[in-house]
Amino acid sequence: MRLDKFLKVSRLIKRRTVANEVSDMGRVLVNGNSAKPSKQLKIGDIITIEYSNRKVEAKVLKIPENNVSIQEAPTLYELIN
Repeated sequence: MRLDKFLKVSRLIKRRTVANEVSDMGRVLVNGNSAKPSKQLKIGDIITIEYSNRKVEAKVLKIPENNVSIQEAPTLYELIN
């Protein structure tokens, strides 16, 4: 699954267009490297999102086939920090 879609489906970022913009600005890292929105994720990848005043790190636990419910979204990742 693409990085931008995963961020939206997991609700780490609310909208896919916002996920694209943040990735294009270089504020999303996958395994410590700057990642484009089209980056293909796999289980075990570490996603770091740099906001203006904080940093969120999450480990990918599951990659869904398509959209998931709001209750299931937090099971897709594990917060590290």
